[in-house]
This record gives sequence, C-alpha cells and structure tokens, in this order.
Amino acid sequence: MPDLELCDVDRADGTHHAPDPGRTDTLPQGAPAGEPAPASEPTPASTPENGLRETVRRAAEHLLSLQDPSGWWKFDLETNPTMDAEDLLLREYLGIRTAAQTEATAKHIRSRRLDDGSWPTYFGGPGELSTTVECYIALRLAGDPVDGELLRRSAAWIRERGGIPATRVFTRIWLALFGWWRWEELPVLPPEIMFLPPRAPLSIYSFASWARQTIVPLTIVSAARPQRPAPFDLDELRAGEVPDAPGSGPRGLHGAIRLLGRDRPSAPKTFFRGLDAALHRYHRHPIGPLRRHALRTAERWIIARQEADGCFGGIQPPAVYSIIALRLLGYDLDHPVLAAALRSLDAYTLHRDDGSRMVEASQSPIWDTALAVLALADAGVDADLDVPPPLPTQRGATGAAAQAATVPTALGRAADWLLGQEIQHRRGDWAVAHPTVAPGGWAFEFDNDTYPDTDDTAEVVLALHRLNRLHRLRHPADEAVKASLERSTTWLFALQSRDGGWGAYDSDNDSALVYQIPFADFGALTDPSSADVTAHVVELLCETGRIRDPRTLRGVDWLLRNQEADGSWYGRWGVNYVYGTGSVLPALQAAGLPPTHPALRAGAQWLLSRQNPDGGWGEDIRSYTDPAWSGRGISTPSQTAWAMLGLLAADHEDCHADALAGAARWLTEQQRPDGGWDEQMFTGTGFPGFFYLNYHGYRLVWPVMALGRYLHSRQHPSG
Repeated sequence: MPDLELCDVDRADGTHHAPDPGRTDTLPQGAPAGEPAPASEPTPASTPENGLRETVRRAAEHLLSLQDPSGWWKFDLETNPTMDAEDLLLREYLGIRTAAQTEATAKHIRSRRLDDGSWPTYFGGPGELSTTVECYIALRLAGDPVDGELLRRSAAWIRERGGIPATRVFTRIWLALFGWWRWEELPVLPPEIMFLPPRAPLSIYSFASWARQTIVPLTIVSAARPQRPAPFDLDELRAGEVPDAPGSGPRGLHGAIRLLGRDRPSAPKTFFRGLDAALHRYHRHPIGPLRRHALRTAERWIIARQEADGCFGGIQPPAVYSIIALRLLGYDLDHPVLAAALRSLDAYTLHRDDGSRMVEASQSPIWDTALAVLALADAGVDADLDVPPPLPTQRGATGAAAQAATVPTALGRAADWLLGQEIQHRRGDWAVAHPTVAPGGWAFEFDNDTYPDTDDTAEVVLALHRLNRLHRLRHPADEAVKASLERSTTWLFALQSRDGGWGAYDSDNDSALVYQIPFADFGALTDPSSADVTAHVVELLCETGRIRDPRTLRGVDWLLRNQEADGSWYGRWGVNYVYGTGSVLPALQAAGLPPTHPALRAGAQWLLSRQNPDGGWGEDIRSYTDPAWSGRGISTPSQTAWAMLGLLAADHEDCHADALAGAARWLTEQQRPDGGWDEQMFTGTGFPGFFYLNYHGYRLVWPVMALGRYLHSRQHPSG
C-alpha cells in the first residue's frame, strides 16, 4: 500500500464514536484467562505533531487493510466460554458431536480457566458459578479425567458455592436435557403464553427482543421436557438442596392472587411462585387442543423468524433453543430449516491457528463497518483512495447480496455495501407496536431482517451522511443516501419511547413486572431507553437537519434528565460511564448546546477527574455493581478514545488541551508496529451485570476516530 495521505477535515461535521477493528488474534493463545498477554513493543513518536499524524496514518492504513473486498469489516466478537460449552452440549443432545469439534472447543475452554478452577464471564473477572459448571461439563464431554487435578479443583470450587442447585435457571435447563436436573424443579414456561395479546403485561412482546426470541422456543422445550441419556453422572458437583425451588409457593392460583394483593415487598415474586406451582399442575393435565394449538403457534412464530443465513435472531441463545424446539416437534436434522440452522452455527465458529475453536455469540459486520467508515472519515482518508482488497473471507458470499461497487475505492465499497443492507421490505417484531410504519433500518448482523435496531441504524446513516457532507463519497449514491435518510428517520421517530429516549429494538419496552417471574435470572429482560443509544440517534437527527424537531428536542431533554449526579452518563452497551459520557457529550454538542452548558461542563469535569496518571482512561466492569469503580480501571485504547471524543465535544477555550495531549501521547506510545493496539479487557456490554463482550475491533476503530478528530481539531497544536 502506498503511504496514506490524510486530508484536512472540516470539523463542522460534529462528533461521533465507533467500535475499533483490530486483529483477530486479540487474546494470544495460551495466555492465562486472568493475566494480560505480553504486549507488542510500542512504537515511540518522534515529535508531537509528526508523531500523532504518523500514528493516525498507520492506524488508518491498518484498518483499511482489514476491509473485505465486498466493502464490509467484521471483527471477532468474544464473549465467555458458556457459548463454547453450550455448543458442545447442543451437539451432544442432537447426536452430532464429533471428536475433532470437541477437542478443539475444549482447548479453547481450558485456555480460559482460572487458577482456582473456575471460569470468569470476562477477562480479568472472578469465577462465576454457572459458567464454571457448564465449562466443567464440556471438559467431561471432552474426556478430561474427573479425578484429575484440574477438574477436582473445579468441582471443589463449584461445591463451595452451592453446587448445581445454586446455578442459574438456564444452566439447569441444559442439565435437565440430560437428566442431571429434574424438570419439576424448574419454572414452567407454558406455550399458551403465545395467546396473550401483545399489550398484555406478560405477553412475549413485553420482553426485550433477545429475551422474547429465547422464551418462545423454550415454551416448547418446557412443554416437552425431553431427557437424553446422560453420558456420565455429576454427583461430584452436588452440594445442597434446591434454593427457592419452583412449586414451593402457595398452593394454586387463588392463593397466589391473595398474596399478590398484600402490601409487602415480596408479594409479586411470591405470587409468581404460586402461579408457577399452578402451572406445574396444569402441565400434568393440559387442555389437549389448547396445548397443541399453542405449540403450533410457537412453531410458526419461530419459523417465520429464521433469517437468510439460517440463524434465528442472529444471536446464540435463540438459535440453539430454536433448534432444540424444532427437533422436539419432529423436524429431522436434514430438514431444510434445521440444516440451515446448523450451518449458521458453523458460520459463527472461529478456528484459531493453535487448533482451538471459539463460538461467537453473534457477529457485528454492520456495526463494525459503520464505525470503521466514521473513523476513516474522521482520520481524513480521501474518497479517491483505493486499497487493493485482500483475499475474500469465508463470509464473502454469505448473507444478503452486496450491491456491485460503483467506484473502486475503499469508502465507496463500504458505502455501497451498507446501502445494500438496509431493511426495506420486512416488517419485524417492532411492527407489532407500529403497524403503520414502513421499514427502514439496519441490523447488527449479516442477516437479521426481523430485528433492525436503532443504534446500528443511527450509526450507519450518520456514516453515510458524513461521507457525503465531507465530499468523501464521489459516486452516484447521493440520492440513495438521501432516500435512506428519509426512511430511517421516519422509522427512528416511530421507535421513540414515550419518555423521549430510545431503546435498541423496541419502544416503551420497560416493564418491571417481567423481572418478578421465576426464570428472570439471566440479565436484562427489557429494552428501555438508554443514554448511549439515545445519544447516537439524537446526534444523527441533529446533524441531518432535524435539530429543531420537537421529537429531537425530547431526546435531548431525556439525556439532560438522565445525567448522573456526578456528571456522567450510564453506558448500556459499552463499559460503562466512560462509554455513556463519551457518547452523550458529542450528541449534546450536535444539538447546539454550548460547552459552557452545565451538563457539558459536568460531563467533561467527570471525565477529567477519571483520567489515569499515564494519560489514558479505563473502567472496570465492576462499575456495573460497585460505584467505587465508576470510571476507574487500567487504561485501554477504546475507553481512552471514548473519553477523548467526549472532551473534544465539550472543550471550551482549550481547557482540555493537556488532558487530550496526554491521551494522544498514551495512544501513540501504545501503538503496535502494524498500526493497531492491544486490548484484552472487555469493554462491550451485553447484559449489565451478566454478559460482556470483547469487540476485537474496538481497540482500533475508536482510537482512529478519536485521534483523527483530535488531529484535525483546534485543540491539537497543529490543528
């Protein structure tokens, strides 16, 4: 590649954030799960000005080199080893587990084990019981000796924390499939729930999209209560009685209703325990025609949501439970529906150079591509630049057909591909509450037309609009971009919640009642308005000329009302307050609030107070459960970039110059020779408190974006 020339950027275009693409081998193989792997030798800068420009140039070149010939970027999405353990359990249940798959998966699971015998849910985190139980069983399936030192230590760790009875409901469902747990001791999910009207308090549409997609297939599993022969026993993991066992509440529905009427804090949970006891009795003697109709309704619901790639919902839990449910309904493994579903699971599998195998919980090409485009635009990459595309990846011909590129440039290919991913003809679950609204959004994955989301939609359209505004998209896509903007804006306004904010997939999805049901122990069950999503939508609306629209102003008001007392904002989809604050401040700037506004000043001051002595920012995942960790943690490239984006948006009279220079210096010093950065900490959030993600792109795209904006801003000495 010839040396990349960076153009000047008109900073009137506003500010925005993006995930960073990086290497696919982020976690070096063989590194203990709780310890950082040795970092590559950082490349020192020469002079501050030349050093920063060189840092941005090399990072942008590295990012461009990772683009697929079709125009998209897709980076590994790492979660926790329950994805891998459950993949083996599914294959064991279906009778398709192979020795090669098992050993490769077990190798990955072993690499994530802590010295005390447990497995964490995120890098550097403590062991977690349910995760450890599932990983333990996976290694038993792989043939690891139960009396070996490693598994003995894991079994002891599990027993000390209550054993199998203390695990989450979803872990015990997996165990029940093999007779390691009794179905009678699990909450009931009756398929008759499908008959509740959409606006009913406990209808499937009162749950978030990801929970809804999981619950529906589980109603079939709950009704069938299957049991495969256990390949071994798990007596060594049992340590006590069932805690808060289902069926232990008041006998019958009438007793449950009486308790619900009492004014006491535990009444809702007690009511639902009583209701669960009644449902267990109903399960033994269901109304035959009603049950059969409910099962058929659930089956049709699942089939209607299978995507072009064969997956269900684009995420692991609905995919695996839907496969089990359809198998229970009589679908053969070679039936086109199940055959496609199983192929999609293989497409979510990564094979490492060391022979290990990792299962992704989801894939993020649209998110990655939108943010990569924003980052390159901020860095000053010219539209006429073409980078010889690398060899096609295995995903090159999968998913929706990409439009033929109209110009042979990197940004042109990306814009064409993004335009081709707009969902214009399918009405997803969001349309249940908005039946008259036309489609017009983007999803997160290659194929997920049923579930577009507001966050991806905002970022994609912002990227396309910003390319046009910066005159970086010199091909006949201008009208297509304008048409997409109109459709997506209409769709986004329709998805605005009554409180003025935006959730990710639905509007007004904020029921508190669903958290009282007995199986509500797996994280976020609803999708209420969040600061980061609302900020991204508001930023898009303001940049595209809707700054005075009353609906936009309601979004701005929501952001102002939901600022924390210390000046920060909560991060729903990124860790945590640094992400939320780094997202909101650019949105408020785009909305026309001056840097002297109290909200911007407080947000900037909070960021300044959290800067580490080395110049970077970091925030530990523990901040979701312990306020002492708010904005505290070892410096990471992505979180440092988020803080820079916030400070750049809220800067007044260069009062943040020293902090920004320190951050830029830290990023420059930490850059790898290939232009990327190392980042092992998980900075993405799935379900706060439960499920976290390491976007392997975050360590590259965010620094490119932040350093690019800083380089072309007046805050930088050469700006």
